[in-house]
Amino acid sequence: MAAPAERSYRDLQEHIRILDEKGLLVTVDAEINKDTEMHPLVRWQFRGGIAEQDRKAFLFTNIVDGKGRKYDIPVVVGALAASSGVYCTGMDAPVEEISEKWTNALAHPVEPRTVETAPCHDVVITGDDLLGEGNGLDALPIPISTPGFDSAPTLSATNVITKDPESGVQNMGTYRAALKAPDRLVVRMATRVGGAGGYQHWKKCKAMGKKLDVAIVLGCPPYVAFMGPQKLPIDMDEMGVAGGLAGGPVNMVKAKTVDLMVPAESEIVIEGVIDPEIAEPEGPFGESHGHIALEEFNMPMQITAITRKKKPVIPSYISQVTPSESS
Repeated sequence: MAAPAERSYRDLQEHIRILDEKGLLVTVDAEINKDTEMHPLVRWQFRGGIAEQDRKAFLFTNIVDGKGRKYDIPVVVGALAASSGVYCTGMDAPVEEISEKWTNALAHPVEPRTVETAPCHDVVITGDDLLGEGNGLDALPIPISTPGFDSAPTLSATNVITKDPESGVQNMGTYRAALKAPDRLVVRMATRVGGAGGYQHWKKCKAMGKKLDVAIVLGCPPYVAFMGPQKLPIDMDEMGVAGGLAGGPVNMVKAKTVDLMVPAESEIVIEGVIDPEIAEPEGPFGESHGHIALEEFNMPMQITAITRKKKPVIPSYISQVTPSESS
């Protein structure tokens, strides 16, 4: 295991422990089906009349899929914004101070620090080890967000990193990504009018006849995870703002198979490339606005590596209409 680098922020698992200490976490050790039970169980607290201050994060430790296959990686749902108490824990500030904390971070970003070794590289999976049933993406207990409607298990709590092929500035956004095969998924980079930062990078690569390097990070430190959904200027690197929130630099490490920097304390990093000449059907998917987004063509990503901590935890968002974690 890599030696921990100095830092002024908690990683996801440290954050989960704090939530538990504060009574903001429900740990479910009973067997839970990720394809039919997991998200609906957590969604009940948003739909069943539970007061906002009583909503909690859920950590699932005994996960199976619809075929009864068991997984050895826990999943946490609602760990970043199930309630104001959960969000305030991640932000290290009471509600009334959060707006000022964001304003200060935007005005005074802290450049990230490059490290040579990182916990996210404790395990590195490449080549043929990504292929076949139960390997690669198929080894990850990714939930079906809206059973009966969604077409596939879908990554919802993503921090997707790409780089402008002209300026070299990285961008990070939260985009859904549907699993297609052990070594392939489809990403939808369209979270704002005109397309998100990753989509702008995709368009430039398409014009240049280049493939787009991508790193999908699952389980960033909370300060980094909070940056994914933010609508910052397209050419602004979110890691500096995350450092502003943390009061110190975010540790970044070079990815193993793509030319990108990723957060060193990430739980899991999925590396790969997108060929902008290819599109693939993706969806339907239950969206945060309360409707089902129908099948459409999006960006297939060929996986080149999966790196992770020795014992990672995967986060997932409830992506549904208000009230929900995503809203």
